[in-house]
Amino acid sequence: MFFRKSSPTQPLKSLPYTTKSQTLSKTKETNIINTNRSIKFTLFTSLFIASWFLFLHFHHPTTTITTTITTVKATATCDGSTPPFYIYNLPERFNVGLLKNCEKLNIYMNMCPRVINNGLGQPLSKPSWYATHQFLAEMIFHARLENHVCRTRDPTRAILFFVPFYGGLYASSVFREPNYTLRDSLAVDLIDHLQSQRWFNRYNGKDHFISLGRTAWDFMRSSSGSDFGANILLNMPLVKNMSVLTVERQPWDGENQYGIPYPSYFHPKTKNEMLMWQNKVRQSDRPFLFSFIGGKRKGLGKAKIRDELVKQCGESTRCELVECGGGNSKCHKPMEVLGVMMESNFCLQAPGDSFTRRSTFDSILAGCIPVFFSIHTAYTQYDWYLPKEKNMYSVYIEEGGVGKKKNMIEEVLMGISSEEVEKMREVVISLIPRISYVHPNVSDVGFSDAVDVALQGLSRLVRENIGKAEI
Repeated sequence: MFFRKSSPTQPLKSLPYTTKSQTLSKTKETNIINTNRSIKFTLFTSLFIASWFLFLHFHHPTTTITTTITTVKATATCDGSTPPFYIYNLPERFNVGLLKNCEKLNIYMNMCPRVINNGLGQPLSKPSWYATHQFLAEMIFHARLENHVCRTRDPTRAILFFVPFYGGLYASSVFREPNYTLRDSLAVDLIDHLQSQRWFNRYNGKDHFISLGRTAWDFMRSSSGSDFGANILLNMPLVKNMSVLTVERQPWDGENQYGIPYPSYFHPKTKNEMLMWQNKVRQSDRPFLFSFIGGKRKGLGKAKIRDELVKQCGESTRCELVECGGGNSKCHKPMEVLGVMMESNFCLQAPGDSFTRRSTFDSILAGCIPVFFSIHTAYTQYDWYLPKEKNMYSVYIEEGGVGKKKNMIEEVLMGISSEEVEKMREVVISLIPRISYVHPNVSDVGFSDAVDVALQGLSRLVRENIGKAEI
């Protein structure tokens, strides 16, 4: 079963495609050239500084880990669409202190190259592009809030209170810890610390929030079922009073959990950078009807759908397949991945180790219409970020029907008219600003990014839960 109908025409709240002073189109590229000339000196200066820091990075490896956040002078004021918020000054052991042992933050890999630049990772060849790890949203979120124009250092003015706990990094560092008390210790210590804070006790934490770079499942260990390394953070009663931002919420028991985008690779510093990228994506030639980038998974449930996607894509001349695993390095090169997606009209998004995938947000960044096979990959996750009318930006094919016909996926996608594909792609492109994390050193970039969208959603929640009269 799949849905496909004419897309509604109501506008989305996203960065406009054109402005009075700058039209981004194939026939008016001179405007872009003129704009580039006007910022050439600024870009040259920025690149020189960036090159100098890269030189320091490679010649002084002991200084590569960012343990403090660079503060820049705000160039704008909070306009009222985003609420004023206060950031707790937690003891370092709850956040940046963890980075001192960055090589032990993940049992599968050395995270030191990945946590540099406040979680953006190593810079790529293009300015504002980084090899960002999918599980570092908590670091990026924290760094972005530090320089946000709506941050207040006066807790009496705050609508929201942010608790900068790097819970995902801590969780991944103790996945194999057999002693549950030790595995839970830092999370328990955090709540003990918050209970001693005046502002937490005012509303029992209802105006407080945390952001987590890993899925909610990693913080919801239960007494029943197999243990896969989770701790109990999200099961603690006081945490249930707070709002929890996570890259994947638990669809059934996560009432206080709200999905935020996995970080992709683009972290713009200006509105112009975003406009130019949207235009590049819009103009991209897309010779393939669809593509699939991913590997097979062990286990009957996960393997079945992925095996079928690999099979149907591999057998189709209209599909570009990049099968990960077995040493295929293309899957680990950001620009290679995006290149495949920018050549495709549709990108297949099968569940991975859990329901969601970073690839969903990579595909949106590339202007590729996502195709889902589980409602929990996006539809029950990211209400603040994606249109409620799913057919505006995506295609849904029921997982159980995929293998019933040899080329079912291709037939479904071929049945969507070129006019409808163009409409859907425009919606996808309009979503790019709100699912992107702008560079943390920018105080105000001129549009709402993923952090702004979350703050606005949290503000609505707090006003509903506590009441306007009390705030």
